[in-house]
Amino acid sequence: MTENLDKFIAALAESLKNESFVKLTLGNYKGPDEHLQKILVRPVSTKKGQRLYFLYRGATRDTAKNYDLDTGIALIGDALDNGFRSGHLFTTENDYQLEVGKKGKSRLNVGKPTFTAAPAAAHNREKKEQIDPNSFYLRSLGITDDNGRIRDREQHKWKQINKFVEVLASLVDKSELRDRTNLRVIDMGSGKGYLTFAAYDYFKNTRNVDIQLTGVDTKRDLVDLGNGVAAAAGFDGLKFELGSIADYDVGEVDILIALHACNTATDDAIFKGITAKADLIVAAPCCHQEIRPQIKSPEMLRDILKHGVMLERTAETLTDGIRSLLLERSGYSTKLFEFVGIEHTPKNNMLVGTRLKTPTHPEQSQRQISEIKQMYGIEQQHLERLLANRSQMNTHKKST
Repeated sequence: MTENLDKFIAALAESLKNESFVKLTLGNYKGPDEHLQKILVRPVSTKKGQRLYFLYRGATRDTAKNYDLDTGIALIGDALDNGFRSGHLFTTENDYQLEVGKKGKSRLNVGKPTFTAAPAAAHNREKKEQIDPNSFYLRSLGITDDNGRIRDREQHKWKQINKFVEVLASLVDKSELRDRTNLRVIDMGSGKGYLTFAAYDYFKNTRNVDIQLTGVDTKRDLVDLGNGVAAAAGFDGLKFELGSIADYDVGEVDILIALHACNTATDDAIFKGITAKADLIVAAPCCHQEIRPQIKSPEMLRDILKHGVMLERTAETLTDGIRSLLLERSGYSTKLFEFVGIEHTPKNNMLVGTRLKTPTHPEQSQRQISEIKQMYGIEQQHLERLLANRSQMNTHKKST
């Protein structure tokens, strides 16, 4: 095996030296890590120079890291020595395929190149579209293939990404943030970060805004993946942190985003935005569970709300309606609209709060909230309770 492995690594080193390297894949893993499946390696350009981006594909999670060229070459050699039985090197001069047998025997095949030109190692800074399908992070997150084509199974996600950027850009243009050259943004419950990356990319590279964007999530593997891809892409102003929506300290923030935060986590996020006096609060509520068991059907609606599906839809409408009124009571104008078509996701409503210079009359909103709660027998709503507790604490501080 040593001779063929040495030839394979030598070909890799030479391709990096003469800039013919396209990508490398290690597969057929038989090592001790029960989760690891394959390693994908690509060239990237960063402020530290040319690097190798490693995406470790696992059964349940992915991890991204980048290394200098010498370290990357050494790691690839070690990986082929310790569990990976297949290596496929793509260059613009030749393809190299290394196969390792169970008894250590190996075979190295050299063939005609699949690719005739090396891919761009950095983001295209001169793109005209809002989101470029050739963007590095879209490939890293599995939205596009090696040629920048949207994967069939990710078409819905691609539409959602573009719609989100379109909506967010329009909201900023209609707010006090329209002429800002710097933005502080928090994405609460960022998940794998598709929309987080797209928002950063758009404001940083299309609008030339100095943006500091933080994605917050409770899953360590997603936080590590996001930070790895952001570092490899050279997105210095984008970071991911571990934390829950309820406990995370957002500090000063211009835009707070919370997409598909489950149940009352949406209320926690909206509360954080109100407390921080964010100019924009953008939420796509999900899993409306709090109010439904509290609802007592008004007599006139008794035979309508006896149907579970109607009760569920009513609970969703009341929950988001009360949230909207609470935002208005707190000095925001609100919009509640369909984010993307229901064929792409059933959780498709977006609630937006835009902070007003001069708040409207809060008593009108409060009167409507009280009437709705009384009509449906609703005793409590999480956002209302959070705001009430804050008000009591502020009153106590003033009195002392």
